[in-house]
Amino acid sequence: MNVATFHALADPQRLEIVELLRLKPLTVGEIAAQLQLRQPQTSKHLRVLQSAGVIEMQADANRRICSLRPEAFRALDDWLTTFRQLWEERFDKLDGYLQRLQDSAQPPDQPPETTPPPPPKPGDPR
Repeated sequence: MNVATFHALADPQRLEIVELLRLKPLTVGEIAAQLQLRQPQTSKHLRVLQSAGVIEMQADANRRICSLRPEAFRALDDWLTTFRQLWEERFDKLDGYLQRLQDSAQPPDQPPETTPPPPPKPGDPR
C-alpha cells in the first residue's frame, strides 16, 4: 500500500475533490468553483493527488481535465481486504463464544422463557 495515497486522502479538501471526481471527470476550474477554492489552491491539491497516483490529468486545449485512477483505489481495497478478513474471523469467533455462553446459561431440559400475557382489562370476557 502506498503511504502517499493515505497522505493525499488525509486532507479534507483533497477528499472532497475525490468525492467530486467520483461522480464524473471535471476541469480544474469546475473543481475550484464547486469547492469555492482559488485556482492556485485547487491546483496544489490536485498536484498532491496526481503525484500519489489518485488522479490523472489530461490536457484539452487550455483546460486540464481531472479524473480518478482506479488503480489507486484497487490497491487500497486490496490492502483493506486483509483487515476485513481479520475482523470477519474475529467476529466469527465472538459469535461462537456468545452462542456457547447462551447455550450454557439455558438449562437443557427447561423450555425457553415466555412472556406472560397481560392481565385482562375490567369487563373483558376471557
